[in-house]
Amino acid sequence: MSAVPAEVLPHAGAAADRQVQDEDALGPRARLWPSLVAVYRAQMSRARVARIPLLFVATFQSIGIMIMMRGVVAGGSDARFVVAGSSVLVVAFVGLNLLAQYFGRLRDSGGLDHYATLPVPAAAVVLGAAGAYASFTVPGTLATAAFGCFLFGLPMAHLWVLAAVIPLAGAALAGLGAALGLLAPRPELATLLGQLGMSAALLLGVLPPHRMPEIIRFVRDLLPSTYGVQAFARTFDGHPDWTAVLGDLGVCAAVGVASLALATWAYRRAAVR
Repeated sequence: MSAVPAEVLPHAGAAADRQVQDEDALGPRARLWPSLVAVYRAQMSRARVARIPLLFVATFQSIGIMIMMRGVVAGGSDARFVVAGSSVLVVAFVGLNLLAQYFGRLRDSGGLDHYATLPVPAAAVVLGAAGAYASFTVPGTLATAAFGCFLFGLPMAHLWVLAAVIPLAGAALAGLGAALGLLAPRPELATLLGQLGMSAALLLGVLPPHRMPEIIRFVRDLLPSTYGVQAFARTFDGHPDWTAVLGDLGVCAAVGVASLALATWAYRRAAVR
């Protein structure tokens, strides 16, 4: 049985012409990975001028906290949590706080409409922006960790674990920050939520958990950055429990996937309004 050409079917031919015209006007929808890379590069280039001030503020804040804590913490397990918590705080400042503000402003100013007109998947926009903001934290986190080890006399042999802590904790916190910014009805509220989240990462991450009341430890376990702090703090032991470290990093990864999925859903929800 031979196929009938579309040209001889009036309705089919018209529909085909309209489809071609639509594709010519809008272009084919881009794939996820190339779109993600394009958004990531665009975000990195746009924020290049502001990168140094952001890194300075985030790093100076964490180093200042460690210097203050040095007056009440001499060493031991308490010092491990102070250094680990201060290092992850750099990630929280940029990934959670600043990303919440960015998406809050983007939604309020109508910037989401620009992205909505592009043939770019929603996940690429969220992941590209989150990845760019998380990348800003690498130098500051490394500098904070190295200074903290020097300040408290901790070994630096396992600082390489930050290569896993930064992206996994960064994904969890950046996804949460993006979701807060996209779901907040006003940019002022997004800024407030970002500040509160960063304050929680500060208080619940830097302070040693055994000094906290039981109810506060329960709240601490709900914070995504907690598991990045614990994973890094465990590496300061003479013989780290790598199974426990991998378990904490696994929780960070799972929370990161969930928070980025939530941020993607929030982006689609905000873009259609």
